Amino acid sequence: MSQTKPRGRPAAMDQNARSILLDAATNLFAHQGVAATTLAQVARAADVTPAMVHYYFKNRDQLLDAVVDERVFQFVELVWTPPAPGADIATVMAGMAERIIRGVESMPWLPLLWVREVLSEGGMLRERMMQRLPFDRVQQLAALIGDGQRNGTVNPDLEPRLLFITVLAMSLMPLATASIWRTRPGMQDIDNTVLIRHVTAILRHGLARE
Repeated sequence: MSQTKPRGRPAAMDQNARSILLDAATNLFAHQGVAATTLAQVARAADVTPAMVHYYFKNRDQLLDAVVDERVFQFVELVWTPPAPGADIATVMAGMAERIIRGVESMPWLPLLWVREVLSEGGMLRERMMQRLPFDRVQQLAALIGDGQRNGTVNPDLEPRLLFITVLAMSLMPLATASIWRTRPGMQDIDNTVLIRHVTAILRHGLARE
């Protein structure tokens, strides 16, 4: 007796096609903005039909949620490695900066997308990220820095609540603007290794108690 062939698309094929669509959408959102990107453009970039986009994402909101949860938030999880008990604050912050910079090597769309759609007023992903960002971890980090100030190991002039934002800015903004400054004479040899060394030096000297 012949076996009935299973109906529907294989799960592996489904996941691969969905991942390709997410990559295409994320890249388009980074380079031309969410508001300027249509589902038809996402379909063309992924080399599929518009119907295929609607097969995986019933509407635009579902696509935006998936981009945030499965692409942008991967970066957040990569950056937030819990510090070991009693860890040196400068080492913790330098490690965070390095993870940001190295993370962008595998997610080159991240700096532009973050600036355009999360940081900018009216960014289409801002509210979604605000609902998902681990603000409790930022508070825990600030408390750890405050402990270091009280025990005399961290510069007392620093504001603990601003340090994560400072590290994020020092690490991410040079990458977001790299297409500008790397075209200037004498700047082409500044790669990510140089950037990591630069940011690490600022952090170690800035965090150290004089």
